Amino acid sequence: MSASAHYRRNEALRTIRPGYAGNKLIGKEFCNGEALFEPHFSTVLRWQLTANPQKEEKKRDTWVPQVVPCAEAFFSTEDMLVWLGHACFLLRVKGVSLLFDPVLFSSFGLRHRHALPCRPEDVRNIDYLLLSHGHRDHLDEQSIKLLTQQNPQMRALSSLRMAPLLRSMAPTLPVQEAGWWQQYDLGPAAPFEIYYLPASHWHRRGVFDLNQVLWGSFLIKTEDRLIYFAGDTSYGDHFEHIEQTFGPLDIVLMPIGAYKPPFMMHMSHVNPHEAAKAANILRAGHVVPMHYGTFDLSDEPASEPLRLLTEVAAGGLLRGALHAPAVGEVLRWPQWE
Repeated sequence: MSASAHYRRNEALRTIRPGYAGNKLIGKEFCNGEALFEPHFSTVLRWQLTANPQKEEKKRDTWVPQVVPCAEAFFSTEDMLVWLGHACFLLRVKGVSLLFDPVLFSSFGLRHRHALPCRPEDVRNIDYLLLSHGHRDHLDEQSIKLLTQQNPQMRALSSLRMAPLLRSMAPTLPVQEAGWWQQYDLGPAAPFEIYYLPASHWHRRGVFDLNQVLWGSFLIKTEDRLIYFAGDTSYGDHFEHIEQTFGPLDIVLMPIGAYKPPFMMHMSHVNPHEAAKAANILRAGHVVPMHYGTFDLSDEPASEPLRLLTEVAAGGLLRGALHAPAVGEVLRWPQWE
């Protein structure tokens, strides 16, 4: 007998999309929209057994992002955006500090290719920890434990069924869960709004938890700016739905790496051309790439994602301004037109 479909959301939070019933589950698994996506071990095995046509090119490509120190950014009150590598950003908005998807330590199978721009001990004064999903290159247990110790005021904003996973790492960390198209409750004094929005992806950390924690993206809405963090995502119609709901987005943090081989990665990650297409659909004024250069996750050479996106922008096919910072570089986004 097949598992029944049902829908779930956080009933305590506002749902902004009219008529949206919540995230669909089949049994215990969240669907990727309406359809269930279950990556199979056979695909991984095929990857291991298939020769990479760019193997020698990748071996010769030793490019890594430039790294500049940024410890002082955590002790400032200035509004800024700082890329800490991969999908981790410090974003300060109206003096409030948000940290996205921090992975501050290397672990088995997940080694940093470049130095951090600060010591993990420097990551302090964080108000909100925004966790897009549970994959280990976005959610690192050692980082969560340290950040919770160093930031007792910090609150986590994440997805449905994430709280038990986070509390197994940091029992005292306050966690607010949301489904897609829901607005977090930040209290009446908050200087901005935060929404949890769709992404086309999946979840797994262990053997028996496939798709049992939701994945998604974030949008921060101030009085005059819309800042979007796309999380981990493949290309899908959710970009059109987001633009239809919010209109043009001012700043988009968009993944561009880990897309080869396509037969394995196309349901998990966008490639640079898809990233540009998504940013254009979102009518992004400014595009900041992420999810490249930090970890070796796939078959493309290290420098390829940013090179291809830069070529797209140079050819006039990216409507927004491209900002590709060094790791640790301070971007003063309020000055962007």
